[in-house]
Amino acid sequence: MRIARFVHAGGMSFGVVEGDPDGLTVAEIEGHPFGQISFTTQRWALADVRLLSPILPSKVVCVGRNYAEHAAELGNEVPKEPLLFLKPSTSVIGPRDAIRLPPQSKQVEHEAELAVVIGPPGARRADRATAERAIFGYTCANDVTARDLQKADVQFTRAKGFDSFCPLGPWITTSLDVSDLEVRCEVNEEVRQLGRTKDLIFDVPTLVSYVSHVMTLLPGDVILTGTPAGVSPITAGDTVTVRVEGIGDLANPVVGLE
Repeated sequence: MRIARFVHAGGMSFGVVEGDPDGLTVAEIEGHPFGQISFTTQRWALADVRLLSPILPSKVVCVGRNYAEHAAELGNEVPKEPLLFLKPSTSVIGPRDAIRLPPQSKQVEHEAELAVVIGPPGARRADRATAERAIFGYTCANDVTARDLQKADVQFTRAKGFDSFCPLGPWITTSLDVSDLEVRCEVNEEVRQLGRTKDLIFDVPTLVSYVSHVMTLLPGDVILTGTPAGVSPITAGDTVTVRVEGIGDLANPVVGLE
């Protein structure tokens, strides 16, 4: 099932995306998708609505250096346990929303990632099996990073935390085997990153369990699982597309701030 959050003529709703790429529609559901799915009578062609970020998380928990080749390309060691950092909820944007380049940075880069969405009742100090049951679904993410600020600050908060630095979407896909999926990033249709989730140093259940032993994961929280090698700068006028096999495409234009 593909769960979207979208704006239509009557307001904002959650819905289920149905059909094939040539004729996608979205069927409105009652209330929030974490409960029993109940459809209203409303349905739109996907082209006639505007997709938003599929969820509004209380926090975005990110995992650094979770692909060996990416750690190596930045001159870092592979961590012995998951390396965690946070992105604020205010960094989240949806499909087609603009990534806004901050004037403080001269080197902003893309990072394509598989994102995990936590479902009810959340997770706290969960073992591996409980962690797997806490997963509602998956979406695409771009962990946009001001690389020069990351190097200057050592810690990641400023470099990762600017408004618009966490595109999510296009929807949440449930019931997906994520053990070996392609993760791709294209900039203006040029392939910049191409990896597979089988190469994650710490797999998804391990990450959910590990994070839940540090902080309580609430329904709707998002975990970014790490990025494959190939990160590189983006500039105003670019379009960045993150594609995760089995989920879809997340495309965002890049603009400069006046």
